Amino acid sequence: MSVGLAMKFAIALFAPPHAPSSRRALRFAQATLAGGHEIVRLFFYQDGVHSAASNVVSAQDELDLTTEWRDFVREQRLDAVVCIAAALRRGVLNEQEAQRYSRPAANLGEPWDLSGLGQLHEATQLADRLVCFGGP
Repeated sequence: MSVGLAMKFAIALFAPPHAPSSRRALRFAQATLAGGHEIVRLFFYQDGVHSAASNVVSAQDELDLTTEWRDFVREQRLDAVVCIAAALRRGVLNEQEAQRYSRPAANLGEPWDLSGLGQLHEATQLADRLVCFGGP
């Protein structure tokens, strides 16, 4: 593929890990990189924050999308941001936020970053295209 044809994508996931759009988002992200394109940022928003939670357990006969997302982000060294406001509302906390709000445990670790909606805005400025999955 010619370098001039490569595109930069920002991908936003709004759906929980058990929703079909979460699997489609992951497969799209994988295909994006396989096609020689770049992902400038993955942004997990609304119920999409559950795809980053380490305590989600999938049924034995279902894909474990939380593990697949985590492994994909780690292996590809992607910038993966979980919206802090959406995460806090849904009980998805890193160690710092669990301590700040006196909660007994954290369920968000590496490779995820908690940050604000400004990260999605910045990603749209850096990318050629924003692709959303499971959004309103």
